[in-house]
Amino acid sequence: MGSDISIKDLDNAAKASADMNRIRILNMLRIRKMCVCEIAFVLGIAQPSVSRHLKKLKSAGFIRSGNDGFWTNYYLAPQNAYARTFVNNLDKWVGSDSVVLGDNAKAKKADRERLCCA
Repeated sequence: MGSDISIKDLDNAAKASADMNRIRILNMLRIRKMCVCEIAFVLGIAQPSVSRHLKKLKSAGFIRSGNDGFWTNYYLAPQNAYARTFVNNLDKWVGSDSVVLGDNAKAKKADRERLCCA
């Protein structure tokens, strides 16, 4: 498996993925890049809570972020074997879950122009 593997990576990935909201975020980011406002809209939680979840996912090597004008976009970018395996299996594990299906439908309606600038 090579140098891409460490017990610290496994520990970080396991801890970061052990939360329903973070799993939901990862699933949404499989579909498209999203900003904090869009994620908060879909999950129905406050933006500071979303930011804390994103920080944990980022530090565990699941996601990255990039600026796009006014917004910071978050997107999947698994940086170790554990994060890649988790992300690659998400659809198989939760793709037919009613919460996930609802998130996917709501994410398609999330309009950052309306949500972030309101």
